[in-house]
Amino acid sequence: MKKFFEEFRSFAMKGNVVDLAVGVIIGAAFQSIVNSLVNDIVSPVLGLFTQMDFSSLVLNVRGVPIKYGSFITAIINFIVMAFVVFLMVRLINKIKNFGHHQAGEEKPSTKKCPYCMSDIPYDATRCPHCTSMF
Repeated sequence: MKKFFEEFRSFAMKGNVVDLAVGVIIGAAFQSIVNSLVNDIVSPVLGLFTQMDFSSLVLNVRGVPIKYGSFITAIINFIVMAFVVFLMVRLINKIKNFGHHQAGEEKPSTKKCPYCMSDIPYDATRCPHCTSMF
């Protein structure tokens, strides 16, 4: 039993598990911010254009309320959350790749002259064969 708890402890203290736990906690806190943004700002602004509040849209079927307005608000929450997460991941990837060149992005050493089609150095501004400028 002692070995089991030692294995569990080493698993729980791995960097990935701790990072995941921190991400979940921050994500839950971020969700409340997005919910407030949608409920307190986006929905009222949309309500100005549609002249209604989405959260109050209810369909009664045989006395059972179906709150499809709350569902629309949840969809807006999801779209806003997905967009913000997309922007954050994009920013993090740009920061991570800042200053790094990938293998496919290397500058070629030569280029073709558009006039005489001879190979010239990539940084050249005038062709040494036909003296054309480009």
